[in-house]
Amino acid sequence: MASLAILIPMKILRLALLSALPVLLIGCQNQPEKAVEKTVQNVENKAINAEHKAQANAAELDKDRAALAHIPVPTKSLYVDVKEPGSWQNPFISVDKDYLTLRITHKDANSSDIGKGTLLRTETARRQEIQVTPDKLAEALIALPDDAWHYGRVVAVGESPLANPKDKPQVRRTIETTIKQLNDMGVVVEEWPGR
Repeated sequence: MASLAILIPMKILRLALLSALPVLLIGCQNQPEKAVEKTVQNVENKAINAEHKAQANAAELDKDRAALAHIPVPTKSLYVDVKEPGSWQNPFISVDKDYLTLRITHKDANSSDIGKGTLLRTETARRQEIQVTPDKLAEALIALPDDAWHYGRVVAVGESPLANPKDKPQVRRTIETTIKQLNDMGVVVEEWPGR
């Protein structure tokens, strides 16, 4: 009697499984199609997001170029003979692994030659250094006063003397990224010690 009670539910279970099998197979067949549709939708969304980001970056770059357009193009004859980084009068960017040091030299407010170069009117008193992250470089250059651009729209870029020697590959990548960013903004780059 007990075996008969077990056989009846087993038969019902087999019938239920056999009747559900076509539904399961159809559901499994739809799964790859749904996965493909979802993947295609994800790719389309990423492409749209990348296009919006590229448009935003282009607009930002145009804005940066326009902000620096009032600075004249560089006059190479003014700086071709400058051999020492300390003698460079335009913005000078020292690149480290994670940050940039932007050094600027303001023009002498006193137009007289009396006392020029003495302890009362040293060039170092007119120098200013600002540390920025690479993503804030454009903002920093735009904020510079016009008197910081003695040679026109040209910037010197060099490796920081304080950079850790083991970080040289990362520093080099940061230099290359900085040069590309400056060129995209319409700024001429003089790389040190490449001269």
